[in-house]
Amino acid sequence: MKLSFKVLVALLGMHTLLYAQHSPSNLEYVDPTIGGVGHILEPTRPTAHLPNSMVRVYPSKRDQLDDQLGFFPLTIISHRLGELFGIMPFSGSPTQQAFEQKYSFDFEKAAPHHYQVFLEESNINIEFIPAGKGGYFHFKYPNGKENQVLLMLRHGGQLSQEENNAISGREDFNGMRAWFYGEFSKPVNFVKKGGKEGEKQFASVSTSHSELDFRYAISFISKEQAKKNLKEAIPGWGKAEVLAKARQSWDRVLNQVQVEGGTEAQKRTFYTALYRSYERMIDITEQGQYYSAYDHKVHKADRPFYVDNWIWDTYLSLEPLQMILNPEMESDKISSYIRMYQQSGWMPSFAVLWGEHACMTGNHAAVWIADAWMKGVRNYDLPAAYEGLKKNALQGTLLPWRYGPMCSLDTFYHERGYYPALRPGEEETVPQVHNFERRQAVAVTLQHSYGDWALAQLGRYLNKEKDVQLLLGKAQNYKNVFRAEKGFMWPKDAQGNWIEPFDPKFSGGPGGRAYFTENNAYIYNWDVKHDLKGLFELMGGRTAAEAKLDNLFRESLGRSKYQLWAEFPDATALVGQYSMGNEPTFHIPYLYNYVGAPWKTQKRIRMLINTWYPDNLFGIPGDEDGGGMSAFVVFSMMGFNPVTPGIPIYNIGSPFFNKMSIKLHNGKTFTVVAHHNSAENKYIQSATLNGKSWNKPWFEHEDLMNGGTLELTMGKMPNKAWGSAEADAPPSSLEFNPLGL
Repeated sequence: MKLSFKVLVALLGMHTLLYAQHSPSNLEYVDPTIGGVGHILEPTRPTAHLPNSMVRVYPSKRDQLDDQLGFFPLTIISHRLGELFGIMPFSGSPTQQAFEQKYSFDFEKAAPHHYQVFLEESNINIEFIPAGKGGYFHFKYPNGKENQVLLMLRHGGQLSQEENNAISGREDFNGMRAWFYGEFSKPVNFVKKGGKEGEKQFASVSTSHSELDFRYAISFISKEQAKKNLKEAIPGWGKAEVLAKARQSWDRVLNQVQVEGGTEAQKRTFYTALYRSYERMIDITEQGQYYSAYDHKVHKADRPFYVDNWIWDTYLSLEPLQMILNPEMESDKISSYIRMYQQSGWMPSFAVLWGEHACMTGNHAAVWIADAWMKGVRNYDLPAAYEGLKKNALQGTLLPWRYGPMCSLDTFYHERGYYPALRPGEEETVPQVHNFERRQAVAVTLQHSYGDWALAQLGRYLNKEKDVQLLLGKAQNYKNVFRAEKGFMWPKDAQGNWIEPFDPKFSGGPGGRAYFTENNAYIYNWDVKHDLKGLFELMGGRTAAEAKLDNLFRESLGRSKYQLWAEFPDATALVGQYSMGNEPTFHIPYLYNYVGAPWKTQKRIRMLINTWYPDNLFGIPGDEDGGGMSAFVVFSMMGFNPVTPGIPIYNIGSPFFNKMSIKLHNGKTFTVVAHHNSAENKYIQSATLNGKSWNKPWFEHEDLMNGGTLELTMGKMPNKAWGSAEADAPPSSLEFNPLGL
């Protein structure tokens, strides 16, 4: 029978009361549905999980507007790369089609610690609560029906009935295995179903009860370990205690940053972005041991082992943010990378659960680890890290989406100082080049210049002077692909000739991949974070660089939007040629601080965040990629942002709140106060740091970690003199030596 409207209202009212019984916290501002409709590419998902935990769950559907809910994975194995197992309640005879059910988003409640949805056709209510390595489902059925819970394998494996109303499963995927062990709160009848050829295997359990709980845990070691993980994560029945623990876990991290002032919408955007900054990496340590796909062995562990890092997306903002909020965890994550190198022979880049996922470009692990070391995050074996990073830099391939030893193009790079490009229509002759990703020749040259600079900083600390000189020389390779008379980064062929014809806005095929990575030359003109001073000199000086920055935000597309997006689907959230929706652009608005116009940084940041990060379904302007984009929002709304990981400073922008404070792990608090702050008053008139007049549009990491106070007086009109002197510009030089060595 159908549930009456009164019953439904009462059901949802109980849910609301459950939340209201707790004191207000920043968790109340988090809305996981923000960004749930992708502008062009992938939407975000309303993921329920604990910070950096193994089990992450969201409803399987196309996006937030899809009213067909397929199933719930028992966990996702990597952001956008797949799901493990599947579970779905159903009333009636179980079939494969039961995994597609209708629901109403009017009766969907999403939060980091609790997801709830009502299936409008079957009148079933579903709740999920994350519990670290496990999870807790509560199903409420209408009376008078044959009530089922369906379980499905997403890959090859098996489902098995266990004693005492329990069920287990194993899935084989990507060269490794995962297990779950789960228990039902009431007696159930188990029926194993063999799907037709080409269909997924699934099983059903039936019950006569109108309410049923299911608690489970995941393991990458064994079924027995999954059972132990369940006992540890969820020792008893009853969702209230599981929910309270989940809420406490999120309160600990979300309440670490407190804001005052701003609008309710801005707080929703900010705290949702902070929540999304805790999806990666994930700790897969299971009671003092972990399975590593890097040598396919189970290891004992005296510290956590983390996986799932898409470092091309995360090294710019996410990892620097966590160095402030959780430096101990950052050390554990870097230690995990070092162990992966020792187990596999190569320092990973995209370190996912099942091993290295050869993806994107660059030796960004070098940048990440150099940034950590310069900021005092040092609880790991630096000589071992340096060994692995140096091997990647000097012996590994630079090819996009490839991994392992060098090929002929890498040899060319090390001999000639740039990655050679093909002319339009010229056939590829190097078999190792990915047939879709292509050479990305200019982007590879630029990003490895930065990686080699970062590695040189670590070499200095280890007294590797010969290495340092070699690497600093390679760090200047970006100059080899800058065409001065055109004012752009420009591809070269193997003979050293500039590629013609070439359109800086549009050349390179899908995503510009013949020459760039997902973006065009207008964006990659600024991808020299480690030597901005040298870049500006190539452009004709600071004044000329400022004019080029202005033009970036004003230049026309030169074609229709549908033509542009047919080739550059990552170029979302456009302002002129600037794309807010892709990671290589994040530092660019802050570059005005380096050319004597900090007021333009303040202007751009306010406009970009207000325009492209609203608190609604369209609030993520590009692929989120596990926190990479959200961490940029957290930084920018706090009022500062790193530009060059590896140089331990922060650029000042325009804070969104009257006051922001970060509780640091050393017991101190860093505070940003913005007097007279408002939507109109976005420009800095004057500043003090720890009570002293401050005319620089930047401050040091040490100032932050010492618990300093940055006070800004805001106004409606820009103070074009503040921070504009060349001597006040942030440091950015290839020879910068933060260690004083």
